[in-house]
Order: sequence, then structure tokens, then C-alpha cells
Amino acid sequence: MYSLSFPSSSSALFPSLFAFDSSRRLSLQPKKLNRLQSHFISPQHLSFSQSNVSPYRAFCVSPTSPPEGTVSVFDFHEKDWSFLESMEIESTEHAQKIERIIKAGEISESSRVLVSISSEAFVDRLVESSPTQLLLIVHDSLFTLACVKEKYDKVKCWQGELIYVPEKWSPLDVVFLYFLPALPFDLDDLFKTLSQRCSSGARVVISHPRGRQGLEQQRKEFSDVVVSDLPDDSTLRNVAKKHSFELTQFVDEQGLYLAVLKSSKQ
Repeated sequence: MYSLSFPSSSSALFPSLFAFDSSRRLSLQPKKLNRLQSHFISPQHLSFSQSNVSPYRAFCVSPTSPPEGTVSVFDFHEKDWSFLESMEIESTEHAQKIERIIKAGEISESSRVLVSISSEAFVDRLVESSPTQLLLIVHDSLFTLACVKEKYDKVKCWQGELIYVPEKWSPLDVVFLYFLPALPFDLDDLFKTLSQRCSSGARVVISHPRGRQGLEQQRKEFSDVVVSDLPDDSTLRNVAKKHSFELTQFVDEQGLYLAVLKSSKQ
């Protein structure tokens, strides 16, 4: 059996996923977890000891007997998402690309915004530049979500796959698919879900700040995470039309991929 735990400096809990016992140890609740089940992170702050938790492979599973009061689990694997942060280089050109991606969403203070699989740096810039009614971050990495929640208490965080996001946050006005190639679903399934979750006139922004060339390099190094390609113009247009979306902007350059789609449903 395996137990999942954090150092005693951890000061928060994940209600529905983790339980906090008297020994200050976090453990999984005794329920079956699968890819179809994900959990909302509480609005309490989270902190981790860097000496005990790797910056990118945050959650460690050890084959030791858990102390009294904790629950054992078989396995918990955190993928390496470090490349998302490493591609956020500090340069004027890169900053301009990020600004261009954010502006493509046409966010207003009343917007309900979802961001799927992004870097912390992108979330930082989005929070700083664009006040919203709702900002929901969806990611596979619990560590990434914990870091976001530690900085931004009002930001909602949900761990799991995009197509399983609960309807309670609908309707969405803006959706950023910051790293589409990490989503293990075909475009048809993805846009079917988005058509159900988005408001009329909602904008879906698909991007990659380094373009196809950058993606290919990432695929070679992180094949377990990069599972698909960026769609071409015609493919995106055809799938989008089927689900009442219109492709309004498409950029496929050496150093930038940007596609903007608008919901045309009535």
C-alpha cells in the first residue's frame, strides 16, 4: 500500500480529495479515484516545503505503512509540467505574444473565464491585466493549482479533464486553451463540450506562444504529456462549424499559434 503525505508545514486541506488528521498529515479519502472524477480545491491557502516537495513533481508516493488516522492509496502520479514554465521566457517579444493571446479573449469585468492547462506565468498576467467576474483554472496538476490558489484566493481551481468540468460554472464567456496538445480528446468531443458550456458570443482562444516548431521540441521531450498536434485551419473550421462556432482569427507562424473562435449559437 502507498500513502500520500505532505510535510508538517502544509497549512491547508483539499476537502473532497484530502483529509487533515491530528498528526498534520494529508491523505486521500477512502474512495475510488479515476480520470472521470476530479475535485475542487478549497479557497484556503496552500504552502509546501521546497526541501520536501519537488517544484514540478510535487506529490510523492512512498511504499510505507501510513500512521494511524491516514488512509492508504495504491498510487498517485504527478506528471512533469515544468516545460510550461520554461517556455515563459522573459523577453519583450514573448510578453507581446502573451498580451496578444489575452487580448484575443476580449475580456470584460463581467466575463466568466476558463483557462485550461496553462503556466502559472500566464495566469499571473491574466489576473494582473484582466479583472473578471469568474476565473476558473483547469489543470491536470494539483501542484500547479495549489500554487495558483496560494497566490489568488478568489480564483477557482479544478483538477481534471476539461470535458468533465461541472456545469455549475457555466455559462462561460471566454475559454483559453493555452496548451491544447495536452488534452487527450479529439476536437469533436472538445467542441461538443464547449458548445454546451459557453454563452452565445463566447470566445475560445487556442494558443501556443512558440508555435508548431516549439511544440515539436516539447513532444520529443515530454511525450507522455504532449499527446496531440495543433489543428490546421481547415480542420478547425470544419469541427467548429459543426458545433456552432466560427473561426474569426487564425495565425500559424513559426513562433506563434493563435486561433480565435466565436460561439454563434442562438
